[in-house]
Amino acid sequence: MINKIIKRNIENKSIVWFQDNNEYLVVAPLVAEILSLLNQNVDKQEITTQITKQIDITYKEAFALVIDIETLLISSKETNSKSKLLTVIKPTSFASIKYYKIKDLILEVKYASDIEISLIHPKFAHLETEETKNINHKFEVFSNDNAISFSVDDIIIDTWSLKEIHYFQGKFSMELVQKIHQKDENQWMGVFHASAASNGTNTILCLGDSGNGKSTSLALLQASNFTCLADDFVPIDTSLNVHSFPSAISIKKNSLETLLPLYPELKMSAEYHFKRLNKVVRYLPTNNHNYSLKCPCKALIFIKYQENSDLIINKISNITAFEQLVPDSWLSPLPQNVKIFLNWFEKLPCYQLTYSNNKKMISTVSKIFTDEL
Repeated sequence: MINKIIKRNIENKSIVWFQDNNEYLVVAPLVAEILSLLNQNVDKQEITTQITKQIDITYKEAFALVIDIETLLISSKETNSKSKLLTVIKPTSFASIKYYKIKDLILEVKYASDIEISLIHPKFAHLETEETKNINHKFEVFSNDNAISFSVDDIIIDTWSLKEIHYFQGKFSMELVQKIHQKDENQWMGVFHASAASNGTNTILCLGDSGNGKSTSLALLQASNFTCLADDFVPIDTSLNVHSFPSAISIKKNSLETLLPLYPELKMSAEYHFKRLNKVVRYLPTNNHNYSLKCPCKALIFIKYQENSDLIINKISNITAFEQLVPDSWLSPLPQNVKIFLNWFEKLPCYQLTYSNNKKMISTVSKIFTDEL
C-alpha cells in the first residue's frame, strides 16, 4: 500500500485525507474512487477498464488519468519536514521570567530576550501574577539568529526556523492548552484560526482572512453579553466541545474608534507593533475568567466587515467552507480523529456574513444561536 487514505463524499465532491502528510484534498468523486482503488493495490488496467464503463473516454485517455491520479498518492508521501540541523543552545540565564495564573494553574515562562517576549507575552499579559510558589509547569523560550526553541518542564519540544515563527507560536499554544485542560494532543480533533463566541450553551466560530473583522466582531459580541471562548486559536476536542483558550482578543488600530465607547480601557492599553505582520494591535482581556467553559459548535460564520454594505447572510456549501477552513487549521493526524472531524464537519451549518451595521450583525448571530434565521 502506497499510503493510507480516508475519503468522504460531501455534497457533489469528495474529501480525501492522506495519512502520510496529514493533508486533505477536495476532488471529484471519480478521482476519489480511483485513489481508493489504487490505495488497495487494484491493478491499474482493471481500474482503467472500470473508468471506461463510467465515462465516455478512450482506454488510452482513461489509463493516462489513472497514472496522473497515482501521482497524488506518491506526492502525498513527500512531506515538507524542516531541516533537523536546526539547533539552539539553551542559555545559562534568561532575560526575563514571567508567571501566569490560568484557573488554578501557575505557569512559569522564561524568555531569553525581548524578541521571545514579544512573540508570546502581549496576548497573555492580563494573566500575569506575582504568585511564584507551587508552580505547575515551566516553559523556556530561546532563540539565535536562525532558529527558535522552547522546552516544557525541561524537555525540548522542538526547534523552528525563524521563518516558521507561526509554527512555534502554534505549538506553544498547543502545549499550553493541553496543560490547562489536562488533555494530551491525541485528544484534540483540531485547532482553528477563528474567533469563538458562546451563549453558555453553544458556540459559534467566526472565521475570515486577516483584516476581515473577526476579532472586532468577537469584541462586539462580548459587549453584548456573549462569552469569548477563544480568539485566533480555537481548540476543539474529540468530544466535539470548543474549549476556552486564555489569550486576549487582538484589536487592530482601525477598530479602536468602534470599540473605545464599549471598552474605554483600550485607550490606555499598550500598543504593539508587529513589523513582520505589518500590523499594530492592542489586547483586550476576555470576559471568560475561569477558562473552564466548553460548548459544542453551533455553526461556522465566515465574517466580513465591509463599509456601507447592507447586511448579507447566506448559507454556503460545506465544501466551500471546508476549502477556506482547512488551510489555516491544525487537524489531528490520527485516523480515528480524522473520521471524527469529517463526521462533525459534514453536519455543520456554514454561513457567509457581510455587514457594516454592528447591531444588525449582533442580531443576526443571535438568531443563529436560537435557530431563528
